[in-house]
Amino acid sequence: MMVAWEIPPKPAELTENRLVDAILDGTFPINSNLPPERELAESLGVTRPTLREALQRLSRDGWIEIHQGRATRVKDYWTEGNLLILTAIAQREGQVTEEFVTNLLQIRLLFAPTYTRMAMQNSLNPVIHLLESLQNIEDTAEEFMTRDLDLHRQLAVLSGNPLFALILNGFGNIYQIMGMKYFASSQARNHSRSFYKKLLSAVLSNDYYQVEEVTRQVMEDSIKIMHAAIINHNDNKQEESNVA
Repeated sequence: MMVAWEIPPKPAELTENRLVDAILDGTFPINSNLPPERELAESLGVTRPTLREALQRLSRDGWIEIHQGRATRVKDYWTEGNLLILTAIAQREGQVTEEFVTNLLQIRLLFAPTYTRMAMQNSLNPVIHLLESLQNIEDTAEEFMTRDLDLHRQLAVLSGNPLFALILNGFGNIYQIMGMKYFASSQARNHSRSFYKKLLSAVLSNDYYQVEEVTRQVMEDSIKIMHAAIINHNDNKQEESNVA
C-alpha cells in the first residue's frame, strides 16, 4: 500500500503566513511601511529571494502594495482587499471575533434566500431529495454542522451561479468551527430542524416567495442564536479557567 506523504510548506509559504500574522496582530499595522528588504529578511531568518516570493504572494492576495524604489505599504485590507483576505482571516481562529462572525452571517442572510430560490427554479427534484434527506438527522452538533454546511453548498451549486459556491467554500473552515459552537445548542438544532421542514413544504408547494421568506427568517434568527451561543461558549471557558 502506497503511503500518502504530506508535502511540507515551502519557505516562501511559511514566510507569507508569518507576515500575514504580523499584519493581523498589528506588528505591521494598516498603512504602515514594511522594513527594508534586507532587514526584514534577516529578522525572519530567510533569504532575500524567499522573502521576495512571499511579498509577491502578499501583493497578489491584496495585503501589501509594492512600488519599485519605494517602501512596501500594508494596505487597508478591509477596504482594498478581496476574498483571499477573508479566507485567510477565516482560517485563523484567533482572528475570528464575534463581530467577524456576525458580518459573515449578514452576508449569508443576503445570499442564502437568492441561491435557495435559484436552486429550486433550476433543479427542483434534486432540491426536494436533498431536503427530504434532512428530515431525520442524528441529534448531535457535529452531524447538524456537517449536514447544514452540505445543504448550503449543494444549494449554492444547484443555483447555477458558481460564485455562490466559491464564496461559501472560502468560509468552510470557519463554518465548521462556529457551526460546532452554534449547534451545541439544542435550540439551534431544533430551529434548523424546523427550517428544513418548512423549506421542504415551500418547495413542494412550488412557492418561490415562501422559499425566500423561510430562508431569510432562519438566517435572521441564526444571528441571534449565534450571539447567544458565543456568549455561552465564552462563559463556559471562563468557568473552566476559574476552576483550573
